[in-house]
Amino acid sequence: MEQTEKDVLILAIETSCDETAAAVVKNGREILSNVIYTQIKLHTVFGGVVPEIASRKHIEKINPVIEAALSEAGVTLADIDAVAVTYGPGLVGALLVGVAEAKAIAYAAGKPLIGVHHIEGHISANYIEHRELEPPFLCMVASGGHSHLVLVKDYGEYEIVGRTRDDAAGEAFDKVARAIGLGYPGGPKIDKLAKEGDKNAISFPRAKIADAPDDFSFSGLKSAVLNYLNQCEMKGIEVNKADVAASFQQSVIDVLTEHTAAAAKRLGIKKVAIAGGVASNSSLRTQMEKVCEKNHLTFYHPSPVYCTDNAAMIGVAGYYEYRKGVRDGWDLNAVPNLKIGERKKA
Repeated sequence: MEQTEKDVLILAIETSCDETAAAVVKNGREILSNVIYTQIKLHTVFGGVVPEIASRKHIEKINPVIEAALSEAGVTLADIDAVAVTYGPGLVGALLVGVAEAKAIAYAAGKPLIGVHHIEGHISANYIEHRELEPPFLCMVASGGHSHLVLVKDYGEYEIVGRTRDDAAGEAFDKVARAIGLGYPGGPKIDKLAKEGDKNAISFPRAKIADAPDDFSFSGLKSAVLNYLNQCEMKGIEVNKADVAASFQQSVIDVLTEHTAAAAKRLGIKKVAIAGGVASNSSLRTQMEKVCEKNHLTFYHPSPVYCTDNAAMIGVAGYYEYRKGVRDGWDLNAVPNLKIGERKKA
């Protein structure tokens, strides 16, 4: 990696959903601070994120979180070279809080402003603990709203080679968790319960799309689980929740890992990474490691804290945008449906 003559410090802000986060990142690879305030307890009672509550809590917590990040890093705004912020995709109200805060800080401190794509941030999380990782590589991004196979051609240069046609993997986890009474957030709870079940107990489908082998589809799997639960209820059969969780999870994992390995082989890529909230799933990480070893692929993955929403990953992505000369104006706005590789203002 090219060495910088002067250390570059990025103050990063992330408020795309229900985590209020700020971080200070040095030279794109060293995390000086990473402060996260999570709202999970607030939203659990509702079975999912309530956008209005999330936005109000971001407003309440963003200043203390940023102050804590600067303090933990031992720096002041005068030391910062640029302010990076998630401007999409995500919940529009939540995004607006972070974008408004970043613009205010950058303007007041006379620092450059850099808008960062949330999913590009997730991909960039792999650089934090893998100093040797450089593009090109293939990244499987799995989260509540996204299931993508992304070819990382260079820093800040991405091509989507596969995507979900319907439900994202994380969305399917949440819906199935709700159906079997686990509540929110579904991913970690299914991961935990699945360890007590038999992953081969129930045969759930593994969808393949004939004309797009790299794409994903999880709505059929979700429906199959719901149908199974309904049939058990109608027949008076007691449901083994652990078996349902394990069998469902295995179906998702098989699809994610097989599609990733097949795409890497087709593209001639030897390095594979994972990112996003679902990437913290322990069984997925274990199976992906085995599949990559079998296919002679080098496997990279962030620690769980960098898989879920955080500002450190935004700081890393922001650093490489900064190095490319990307600067945003005071008209930067939240773009809730922002596409990967797309820079636009709403």
